[in-house]
Amino acid sequence: TRAYGKASVEPVPALAQRDTIYDVASLTKVVATTPAVMLLHQRGILDINDPVKKFLPEFSKQGRDAVTIRHLLTHASGLRPDISINGWDGHAECITKCVKEVPRAKPDEKFIYSDINFQLLDEIIRRATKQRLDAFCEKEIFGPLRMSDTGYNPPASKHNRVAPTIVTDGKALLGIVHDPRARKTEGVAGHAGLFTTAPDLARYARMLLQEGELDGVRLFKPETVKLMTTVQTPSALSVRRGLGWDIDTGYSSPRGLTDGTQFPLGSYGHTGFTGLSIWIDPYSKTFVIFLCNRVHPTENGPSIIPLRRTIGTLAAEAVKGFDFHNVPGALPAREGN
Repeated sequence: TRAYGKASVEPVPALAQRDTIYDVASLTKVVATTPAVMLLHQRGILDINDPVKKFLPEFSKQGRDAVTIRHLLTHASGLRPDISINGWDGHAECITKCVKEVPRAKPDEKFIYSDINFQLLDEIIRRATKQRLDAFCEKEIFGPLRMSDTGYNPPASKHNRVAPTIVTDGKALLGIVHDPRARKTEGVAGHAGLFTTAPDLARYARMLLQEGELDGVRLFKPETVKLMTTVQTPSALSVRRGLGWDIDTGYSSPRGLTDGTQFPLGSYGHTGFTGLSIWIDPYSKTFVIFLCNRVHPTENGPSIIPLRRTIGTLAAEAVKGFDFHNVPGALPAREGN
């Protein structure tokens, strides 16, 4: 295996390596926060159908009472995409802002992809475990799966392997999260902040394809993986999401080109603002991980979506002996699509 392209173009050019560490932005949602919530669900510490206010009593009234943990995971809570970047500092003040948010729609009425949902999940995990999200994930997920280069706030000893993001005044953001809200919460958040490598993500994907087990370590029961990675949104909603995971929405570009071979409906994955994506197909037992730093040296580059689609199709076409046009058990297309 080898890496392609450049990890850095300025101020110091560097080639991407197999073990380059990337800021994976919203992949944090499905590699840290979602599995943390599902472990707590599996252990009976919480239930995904619990109302949010059971753990965050201040999240009540004005349409908040009916919002459940499931609604946060499926982005069906009705909450808007983001809180303002201004007027707060630190995790506690961030959560104070988040719990005051009034839903724009009733639960399960509208799909609104929202970082607020995952900031609230972060706080639920903290209150349920009495641990910060980074510590819980290291102990319960990354450690057991031997994902040794995965975590928040990579130590200085690894900065020589980290791909930088935006460059400001000739200085690149290196080992510090790109997401501005996660940066204000010491780099640890439920919606962004995680750093990882392709080999580590491959271990995580293999665990999911093997129904929760990797190298003799069982993280999840098979039924927990199924719950997380199958459609959990009502049919009346215009999209299909799992718990945390994307299945069939406008964000599903890693499935492949619309006029080419695609991974089947019922495969799942996620994308991140810094340009990367993961897509996992339980039917062909295939996964595709695409890591890049689209926001280096600036956020104003071309869209990464066409490349994501092309990579998805090329990956599907590379799977020999599997008919992607006739997949038993795959979901039918949504009406109107």
